[in-house]
This record gives sequence, C-alpha cells and structure tokens, in this order.
Amino acid sequence: MTGPGSAAAGALEALAGRGQSLAVAESLTGGLVAGALTGVPGASRVLRGSVTAYATDLKRDVLGVDGALLAARGAVDAEVARQMASGVRRVLGADWGVATTGVAGPDPQDGQPVGTVFVAVEGPEGRGGVRRLALDGDRDRIRMDTVQAALALLLSELAENRAAQDTEQRGGNGCLQP
Repeated sequence: MTGPGSAAAGALEALAGRGQSLAVAESLTGGLVAGALTGVPGASRVLRGSVTAYATDLKRDVLGVDGALLAARGAVDAEVARQMASGVRRVLGADWGVATTGVAGPDPQDGQPVGTVFVAVEGPEGRGGVRRLALDGDRDRIRMDTVQAALALLLSELAENRAAQDTEQRGGNGCLQP
C-alpha cells in the first residue's frame, strides 16, 4: 500500500516505537495531514493534536512565527514553515512537529506562484528539515501532494534521526564502544 495512509501509519509506528509524540501545524492543507494521521487506528498514542493556522496572524500569534519575517517574506517561505513546525511542537508539547505552508491556488500568494509549497519537520533538539516543492495540478492535487510530501519528510527525518542515534550509541564505525 502506498499513499498518505501508509506513510502516516509508518510514521506513527516509528514514533510509537520510540515513545515519542507528534504535533501538526497546517496552512494550505487545512487539516489533511492531521486527517491522514488520525485515519490510522491507534494514532492517539502518538498524535498530540494539530493547529490549522490558515490566517497569517494565527501563524504569528498561535505558533510564534516571527512577525517581522511574515511581514518581509509572507507566509509562503521556508523559514516560516520551519518556525511553524517548531511552534507547534512547543505549543502542543510534542517531540516532533510537522508543518505545511504554500499556495494551492487558484491565485498566486505573497509573490509565489500556485504550487509553491514548503513542508517542514522539527524533532528533538531542533533537528529537522524543510523542503520546497513546486507542485502541478489543481487545488486538490496540490493539497494531497503536500500531505504526501510532509509525511515523507517526517519518515525521512525519523530515519535520519534513528541513524544519528545509532551512530552516537555505537560509535562512528557501527561497533559498540567500551
């Protein structure tokens, strides 16, 4: 099985195995990432909650995104996505945060063309990443592709975080250190 459901299940399973939690901040996806996650039985063991911050002032006031950054660059920006992921972790008390922001259409926004999307993930100790996407299709396709990209980034960051933990615990060459 492929798609948002399997990616959501994989992420939730990985987080549950670590005893870690997740929070989601969404803009253009309007709750679709949280919906994909809550569609998986047992999601409540991991998912703390979500914030749909569609309006720019909510990104600032609820998630703590820097107001000067929003004024200078608009809401469709890599650093905004990163701050959304960080903010939702803090606000909802989660180990990991996922965020989406972008332009689903039909019109450009903040000087960005339709299909410009940023997804971000932040984990323990601020580790994480941001991806810029240039998506094609109608509004529904862009939103669904964003959900898939956000969950794929989460899975990737979880795998990298696991590899980093293994390296730290076992030493750089994979052998147990005395």
